[in-house]
Amino acid sequence: MGSLNSDHELKTNSASFNNPMDSEEFRRQGHMIIDFIADYYRDVEKYPVLSQVEPGYLRKRLPESAPYNPEPIETILQDVQQHIVPGITHWQSPYYFAYFPSSGSIAGFLGEMLSSGFNVVGFNWMSSPAATELENIVMDWLGEMLKLPKSFLFSRTGGGVIQGTTCEAILCTLAAARDQILNEIGRENISRLVVYGSDQTHSALQKAAQIAGIDPKNFRAIKTTKSSSFTLTPESLQAAIDLDIQAGLIPLFLCATVGTTAITTVDPLGPLCEIAKRYSIWVHVDAAYAGSACICPEFRHFIDGIEGADSFSLNAHKWFFTTLDCCCLWVKNPNALIKALSTNPEFLRNKASDSKQVVDYKDWQITLSRRFRALKLWLVLRSFGVANLRNFLRSHVGMAQLFQELVGGDNRFEIVAPRNFAVVCFRVLPSASGLGDGKANEGANELNRKLLESINASGQLYVSHGMVAGIYFIRFAVGATLTEDRHVIAAWKVVQEKLDGILATS
Repeated sequence: MGSLNSDHELKTNSASFNNPMDSEEFRRQGHMIIDFIADYYRDVEKYPVLSQVEPGYLRKRLPESAPYNPEPIETILQDVQQHIVPGITHWQSPYYFAYFPSSGSIAGFLGEMLSSGFNVVGFNWMSSPAATELENIVMDWLGEMLKLPKSFLFSRTGGGVIQGTTCEAILCTLAAARDQILNEIGRENISRLVVYGSDQTHSALQKAAQIAGIDPKNFRAIKTTKSSSFTLTPESLQAAIDLDIQAGLIPLFLCATVGTTAITTVDPLGPLCEIAKRYSIWVHVDAAYAGSACICPEFRHFIDGIEGADSFSLNAHKWFFTTLDCCCLWVKNPNALIKALSTNPEFLRNKASDSKQVVDYKDWQITLSRRFRALKLWLVLRSFGVANLRNFLRSHVGMAQLFQELVGGDNRFEIVAPRNFAVVCFRVLPSASGLGDGKANEGANELNRKLLESINASGQLYVSHGMVAGIYFIRFAVGATLTEDRHVIAAWKVVQEKLDGILATS
């Protein structure tokens, strides 16, 4: 690897560097990259799942400055293998069970290649009509697969847009809700607006509220309890609203969740939306992880009540075999988004936009520029079809059920929360900690922390943790595309072995 101080002569074909888009050189290097990635997927389960490097490792390996002369792709790929791969936590490993999945597929990857190859900047319809219109179509397709109310689809008065992540989706809808009410009551009243979620709602809501200018004192993370399976109850929401109205505040926005981060619990959408409707509260439903499963008829009931919401989002890049990033957001009233997010500088004026007959997605998102994300979702939907997508999702749920049964067969462990989808929340029981009743839970928490650290340090698999009601537990999230039953069984053996080792030395 060279540097600015290098005096190496250019040894590669100079013609390829005279034209950075030379088709034959692209073909040659492209084949090498495809082979490299195919080999990576073939061998990925051999790597330590969690990267074992120390902070700052890469700066020690790479030159201090960029190369003055070009380097051949062969040399660069060697450095990727030697220096980059060791610093990767392998989200595509069949032994990756942490957080939520980031599932991929050949179709998703090739769709990403097409998008990068065309490299269009689809900020409005005219800048690439196909980019806009394909996004309109695939968002209606997916909405129909989910049996969303027609009011969320372009075929009626709603519509869908592909954002980068849930953080963006929540911020955009919160901005729409904010401006909608401030246009009625005056912008000087922004300090009176209140945003509601639960203590299980993703932190993206709090970040969005901060960015949108909501007074931090007016952010409500309503407490949940074990008795209600840590869902946001209608009673607790009503109580919070009552207190805020009595204090002269204005309820603005509610984020309900289908598949919370810690334990994938599901908020009761119907009753929450009924309460919100009384106060003209915008309801956004965050189904980032679990929404994908709702294309299966047996899971569709988890979004019952969605007809009362104003917006709904899921991340196709989590559990729908579409590479990052691809957050699908549907809104009933696109005009609310457009009014809050649109700008119309002279250089973007054109007849198509002025006709109001086309969608300009720049007005549905934070940024102006946008990628052709619809291509990869289109390829996934067409390459697999609804039937196969359902079967893939069901297989992951089946593997999670298998793991849950394995946990249930060892009396040292317990399931911490009911399993709704493909995430199993479990822990070592307090009785295994060997401490008295007074410190049993504290001891169990520490034991489970040690177990998690031991599992992850081994590199054999990767799991993450959660905490509810003072209970620390381990989350086992099935969803990596390459995972099979044998990986789940092997992972459970690692969990047992690591616990045996800890208990033997304690």
